[in-house]
Amino acid sequence: MTSTNWILRNARYFDGFSEGLHESVDIVVERGVIRDIEKGAAKPDGFDEIDLAGLTLLPGLIDNHTHVYASELNLTSNMRRPWTYLAHHATRVLKQALSNGFTSIRDVGGGDHGLAQAIEAGIVEGPRLFYGGRILSQSGGHADWRPPSENDPTVHICNCGAIDQKMSVLADGKEGVIKAVREELRHGASHIKILASGGVASPSDPVDDLQYSDEEITAIVDECKRRHVYVAAHCIPAKSIERSVRLGVRSIEHGALIDEATAAYVAKSDAYIVPTMAVIYAFHKDGGALGLPPASVVKINETYDRAMASLGIMKKAGCRLGFGTDLLGPQYERQGTEFILRKDTFSPVEILRQATSMNAEILQQEGRLGCIKPGAHADLIAVNGNPLEDIELLSRNGETLSLIMKGGRVMKNGI
Repeated sequence: MTSTNWILRNARYFDGFSEGLHESVDIVVERGVIRDIEKGAAKPDGFDEIDLAGLTLLPGLIDNHTHVYASELNLTSNMRRPWTYLAHHATRVLKQALSNGFTSIRDVGGGDHGLAQAIEAGIVEGPRLFYGGRILSQSGGHADWRPPSENDPTVHICNCGAIDQKMSVLADGKEGVIKAVREELRHGASHIKILASGGVASPSDPVDDLQYSDEEITAIVDECKRRHVYVAAHCIPAKSIERSVRLGVRSIEHGALIDEATAAYVAKSDAYIVPTMAVIYAFHKDGGALGLPPASVVKINETYDRAMASLGIMKKAGCRLGFGTDLLGPQYERQGTEFILRKDTFSPVEILRQATSMNAEILQQEGRLGCIKPGAHADLIAVNGNPLEDIELLSRNGETLSLIMKGGRVMKNGI
């Protein structure tokens, strides 16, 4: 439907913050924004009505760690796909995410201005896209996808190479990283993603590597602060987490091998952590069968148990946690597993806050996304059941969602 003016009747809703639900009110949506929340709201001319009796209304969900152009688990092969192929894959991922109830996503490596424009113009059906452009990696770092044996200059990932860098840019030295940051910000990036440690999906760097020098990270952080954007850093080992936070990084991605001392340090800082349990589980479950390179399979097997225990360490310390999935290739359909993997550590309301209001804070969109209150975007989902009692209702690829609304536009109406 094209209307953006609505009266949502009999709304029982979670506002993004409270412990419980608000009962039986009417929500007035005007021009895609929540105008009022009251009982017995009058129906102005030009407004349509939806009766939400028996459903639970939530803020639209937010996934703060995605890579929509990652069409396969072997990212070296992914680099060699043509842009047309990757764009069609991204369209499929975005449509699935929206149907799962995610009305906003943050792409922390690859998402770009053109894709955001296509969504805004209605050419592509998908969530709001907050993109960081290309990831910044040092040469030989986590986003240098060349295998150790690769010497062919025609596949060298550099500005003069025959293959587009796509998801990453190799930048070295203070001047090199500053130039790379400025270029991504010129393209409208809402944040800058750097790689501060090794990782699982890359071919040649150990997981516990520290990447980028203090001087390089400090220069990136300073450049971003002056432009009122923030730095997100891929960090696996504890030492990379502590170092990144100490140098001013605002959003720690993964944090999979965090320890108690580091978690306590992060909890006292202004930084956030965005764990991504879905990708850890997916890689371990069938990554090898779906194309994850053998070296990466070894890495995930070596780190899996500690990574799965990281949520408990973060919770005990009181870290501020967002919600992300990081799923690659055909595993994108498992977005809802993040809810299941968190439920043994967190209560349903804690998980809902992570996927709504806390993620909105990370996006610097407080009061506009991740909440139901006057002045917020009318990004809303209605669930058949109560996720505060059963969080797994949100894990079923949209099957339990009767209504999906983005900016006041109804994307799904099964009421």
